Amino acid sequence: MTARILLVDDDRDFRWATGNLLRNANYGVAEAADGQEALAFVDKEVPELVLLDDRMPRKNGMEVAQEMGRRIPGIPIIMITAYGDVKSAVKAMKIGIYDYVTKPVDNNDLMFKVQRALEKQNLVREVTHLRNVLSERATLYDLMGRSDKIKELVNLVEKVSPTRLTVLIEGESGSGKELVARAIHSLSEVQAGPFVAVDCGAIPETLIESELFGYMKGAFTGAETDKPGQFELAQGGTLFLDEVSNLPYQAQQKLLRAMQERVIQRLGGKKPRPIDVRIIAATNQALDQDMGTGGFRADLYFRLKEFSLRIPPLRERKDDLSYLIKRFMDEAQEELKKPCGGLSKAAAARIFAYEWPGNVRELKNMIRQAVLLCPENGVVDLDHLPLGPQEEVQEGTGPQEVPAAWQDAGSLKDAVRSVTDQTETRIIQKTLTDTGGNKSETARRLKVDYKTLLRKIKAYGIE
Repeated sequence: MTARILLVDDDRDFRWATGNLLRNANYGVAEAADGQEALAFVDKEVPELVLLDDRMPRKNGMEVAQEMGRRIPGIPIIMITAYGDVKSAVKAMKIGIYDYVTKPVDNNDLMFKVQRALEKQNLVREVTHLRNVLSERATLYDLMGRSDKIKELVNLVEKVSPTRLTVLIEGESGSGKELVARAIHSLSEVQAGPFVAVDCGAIPETLIESELFGYMKGAFTGAETDKPGQFELAQGGTLFLDEVSNLPYQAQQKLLRAMQERVIQRLGGKKPRPIDVRIIAATNQALDQDMGTGGFRADLYFRLKEFSLRIPPLRERKDDLSYLIKRFMDEAQEELKKPCGGLSKAAAARIFAYEWPGNVRELKNMIRQAVLLCPENGVVDLDHLPLGPQEEVQEGTGPQEVPAAWQDAGSLKDAVRSVTDQTETRIIQKTLTDTGGNKSETARRLKVDYKTLLRKIKAYGIE
């Protein structure tokens, strides 16, 4: 079926004739005899188009259209009206009705308007998806950095998101696995549904099954009411299983069955419940090694890994350090209401030489603490960096890894300002290019005031 159309009319013969006309054109058709049935239908399923009779018992077409518009903004509706009510139909179009046809209906006219409405709806969806792609791309760049490795990651996210493939995200703690999972959800066909995150390592082993699949009243001592599990809460959306390697072996078996059969069963329940959920899993451990030791089921591993993403640790993408340091220092100064003059050369060298086992999360926490400890309007020095003993810095990985703009630049404050200016210039130039020179859109994407953007463009001499 090319599209799902909801036909709403209290005339049974008209529904039969028009429904067959649409089915013969290869459209899927659902029928409702009045407005109440139509509204009950759209609460469960969203059609691509609604054909709506104007005169019906209980609720007229105008009332139903307005209620549908509140529940599903942008849903295309074609009003079916008697010849003498054309003025009412025109009035309906002013409140958002896409088009109208008059009874007796000209079949060719109806099919033309149906096709045109669906084509417009598809175009709107394509534009919305493109906007979401650009928004999520900017969000990932803002939160993770702009190095080549992050660009490669974003490219893979954009490719896999529109599919229904199960994704396994592999990466160290603090590298941004949940950020990537949320981006995939936002770009997927289930983006309108919920995003439910479950930390598999934070749930006691005895409760993991009831947490995932729910339970019925009386299933065990203390089960005083029915409770849905995380699968049911994520219905129609995405279930994110963080640190999936921590799942007990028995729970792994039930998870595999739920993914394969698309059903779950609550503890104490007698009937399976169908589920429509996209699964994204994440781990900070090598699951293939866990398979070798019997800690993780091989069949579940390959079921989860229909598509895999690896988030590179911060030590592999130190090109992002300058950008992230600037961003976190700005955030910390605003949060703590404390101006800071930047980093000393020694502190900068230490940061760029450090291996960052805690990745971006560790960097953010370190910058926040350093801003708190440094003198007001002073610079962050070695004493303010909670990075452990100096021996952690590998021999020969010191100042030579610091970007040139951080070295030999006069005062430390001037050095930091130089890096900041260069970074801002590149970001503004890139965003202006992406928006075709549209300054208003550039300001929106960069989340800055329009006048501030104009001032920076002038100050940096950006063409």
